[in-house]
Amino acid sequence: MTAVTVTGTATVVTDRIYFHTKGNADMVNLTADVRRIVKETGLSSGAVTVFFPGATGAVTTLEFEPGVVQDFANLFDRIISPTEHYEHNVTHPDVNGHAHVRAGLLGPSLVVPFEEGELCLGRWQEICFVCFDNRPRERTVVVQALGVR
Repeated sequence: MTAVTVTGTATVVTDRIYFHTKGNADMVNLTADVRRIVKETGLSSGAVTVFFPGATGAVTTLEFEPGVVQDFANLFDRIISPTEHYEHNVTHPDVNGHAHVRAGLLGPSLVVPFEEGELCLGRWQEICFVCFDNRPRERTVVVQALGVR
């Protein structure tokens, strides 16, 4: 166990990552960007939140390798098929009801602790954004670190 005695106040630093997605369960590895942001904060210990402010994308951790990425997309095609009927599609011409349901199931955010400026991720764990929409999109993820120097 590592204990940190805080004698001052905690610091909050907010940044953003901008990127392009292809849609249809396209996955983007954000780990290097989040690591860089945490290092640039100068904070030694704390937690970093990675948050997507949108309704058709999600943030998670997994091993970012082609097999797992494809397995992940295949899983969502089986459990939340884009060809099923979605009430959202009745009232919205974008026909992406499945994307909203998928994103809601996975969730828009992730919190990762860090110590000595390093993310506390497992060996094969990487921070990933998944675009569930049915078309290419410009995306923004908010990265907010809370910690002590």
